[in-house]
Amino acid sequence: MLSSLTRCVLLLLLFINSAEAGRLLGKMKQRARDLLLQNAERPLEGVKEGRIHQQLDHFNHLDPRTFPQRFFVNEASWRRPDGPVFLFIGGEGPISELDVLAGHHADMARQLGALLLAVEHRFYGDSINPDGLETENLSDLSSQQALADLAVFHQHISSSFNLSRSSTWISFGGSYSGSLSAWFRGKFPQLVFGAVASSAPVRAQLDFSAYSKEVGLSLRNEAVGGSLKCLAAVRDAFSAVEAVMGVNAGRVAEDFGCCQSPKGPDDQIELMQNLADIIMGSVQYNEEGVLMSIAELCGVMTNQSEAHGDEMEAYRRLVQLAQIYHSSSEETCLDISHEKTVKDLMDTTLHHSGRRAARQWTYQTCTEFGFYQTCEASCPFSRTVTLRSQTQLCSTLFGISQHSLAGRVAFTNAYYGGAEPHTHRVLYVNGGVDPWKELSVVRAGGRGGEAQSVVFIEDAAHCADMARGRVTDRRSLKKARQEIEEHVVGWLKMAALERSV
Repeated sequence: MLSSLTRCVLLLLLFINSAEAGRLLGKMKQRARDLLLQNAERPLEGVKEGRIHQQLDHFNHLDPRTFPQRFFVNEASWRRPDGPVFLFIGGEGPISELDVLAGHHADMARQLGALLLAVEHRFYGDSINPDGLETENLSDLSSQQALADLAVFHQHISSSFNLSRSSTWISFGGSYSGSLSAWFRGKFPQLVFGAVASSAPVRAQLDFSAYSKEVGLSLRNEAVGGSLKCLAAVRDAFSAVEAVMGVNAGRVAEDFGCCQSPKGPDDQIELMQNLADIIMGSVQYNEEGVLMSIAELCGVMTNQSEAHGDEMEAYRRLVQLAQIYHSSSEETCLDISHEKTVKDLMDTTLHHSGRRAARQWTYQTCTEFGFYQTCEASCPFSRTVTLRSQTQLCSTLFGISQHSLAGRVAFTNAYYGGAEPHTHRVLYVNGGVDPWKELSVVRAGGRGGEAQSVVFIEDAAHCADMARGRVTDRRSLKKARQEIEEHVVGWLKMAALERSV
């Protein structure tokens, strides 16, 4: 992820993918990662760490510059010399030994005698040069370059381990790295025989307003502990916060434990987005141990034991949710300074042991994906979170015009196929509670006869299938993991049959 505390995105890194609009959701993901590192057993026998020097620009052979790309190898279960190769692709954050030790893909590797690999995404974790965060150097950060890295890495491992043609490669990833898993299979089908893409947003979208809408649908979903009353309470709470903010911003800051009072509209938007993140994170990682489940959140927002009739009731309950967040984090207050956000994102120094990711991921959202979780239309949160407020960072941080973003997103979809990705023999896995399913593939099929398979888990959250199973898992999740295993085993048999012909 494994400990029950870490069943989350478990193998996803820092900023998941998922382009997170506010800072709290990113911090919640990091906390899940930290719990994973602290609680999981770490039998490191057979695990090795390595580096490969990759070209910074694979599409310009006259450019000699390189960067060190980190990877891990687990040979413990490998059935030499022709056992399968399972490649776990890193996303927008660091990898660790756990990426070749824990999770459903690691369990399958042990069962099937696979060589297990994890490779870190360029410019994240330790796979970055000291000057990598400078704006002029970020031009080498892209999913296209990352896929080329994977192709070179494939060659490196094949040579280093003297792999034969009988070694079948399968790739795995979740969220953004799930998209990379699918795209790697699509762009380099001769290198990877099949791919599992969990919660993979393969369709780039500038204005991802559907995210908030899907969060609202989950808040009313009785199958996972939601209700119409819960959704109404969340809507009322944000309306009340906006109303109080208009007359007494200092009171709002005090009630929600902010580090400072909002100085202007930008700070107010930061506050609203951070409050929304508490709800969004609870939905996106429902029952995965990050903060609270939908049922627990709705329990707070609709607590029958408290008095009713007070128009500030929903407001006070949202305050209570914020207090729960504070009590589970190491933060003494909620930082809502937009000025500090910009300052942090403009910092180009490498520190925190390579764990920084916000600047890099913000750059990728500006240049490739969008994914901005706006709230201008049907939304249970504050409508002050607009596309303009989200995208102004592109010009502030990188000098990228807001007017150019739509064209950049359109190119990404043209390059990869968007809603109809140019992939074959890819298994797309999605959960019904996960808002990111809206940008993934949830129906089997494909154009040109290139069929793709899907596993849809009606009541599961983001990347829930990637964690190691436990007794208390929902039946639907257990069944989904079985289906994934059947596909992987089927691919290995198909590959063996093709080689024998």
